[in-house]
Amino acid sequence: MHEMSLAESVLQIIVQAGREQGFTQVKTVWLAIGRLACVEPDAMRFCFESVVAGTLAEGAKLEIIELTGQGICEDCHKEVMLSALYEACPHCGGYRIRVTGGDAMRVHELEVE
Repeated sequence: MHEMSLAESVLQIIVQAGREQGFTQVKTVWLAIGRLACVEPDAMRFCFESVVAGTLAEGAKLEIIELTGQGICEDCHKEVMLSALYEACPHCGGYRIRVTGGDAMRVHELEVE
């Protein structure tokens, strides 16, 4: 389950931001997760809750912003929305789609005290 290591990385980002900005409590964390990032939202919630125990983010609410996958078909040159990797182009049926978005995860925003 790679969500555990991702949750630990998110915690490191939060702790570093707390040091730099001087906050001591995190109330809400918004994560932007692309559909093509191979991150299971429920597993991420579980892992996040586990890794933040005893930290400045303990008890923080985790909000997940799901981002659609995007790509450009190399055959018909149209922009397409993707719900999974290796889908066929809905316009021409080709499989040569270059992913242009929705394949990453990032900390979008923190609500802190």
